[in-house]
Amino acid sequence: MSKGKLKKVFPGGNTCRGFYSFYDYIIEPDATRIFVIKGGPGVGKSTFMRKIGEAMIERGFDVEFHCCSSDNGSLDGVVIPAIGVAMIDGTAPHRVVSTQKNSGQAFEVVVFK
Repeated sequence: MSKGKLKKVFPGGNTCRGFYSFYDYIIEPDATRIFVIKGGPGVGKSTFMRKIGEAMIERGFDVEFHCCSSDNGSLDGVVIPAIGVAMIDGTAPHRVVSTQKNSGQAFEVVVFK
C-alpha cells in the first residue's frame, strides 16, 4: 500500500491587505463526521490531531493539515477528504463551524483535560 499525501495550508493569516480567513472552507459541505477538539493550552490537541493525520497517511489516505497562523507548530485542524472527516480546534479564539452550514454531518466534541 502506498502512502497518502500531506497538504499543509494556512486557513488564515495577516497580509498587507488585512486578515484573510478561509476557515469557512476547511470542511467540505459533504463532510460526514466533524470532531471539535477542546482543551486548555498544552494538553495535546495539536499532537492528537497530527498523530491521527500521520497514521491516516501511512494507511494511504491524503490528509490536509490546517496550520495555525499565529503558531505554525500548532494545528487548527486536520481533514481527511476521502472519508469526509475533519478534526477542528474548538477552543478560543477559533471559530467553531456553523451547524446550519453542515446540518447533515455528525458533530462530536472531544474535551482534553
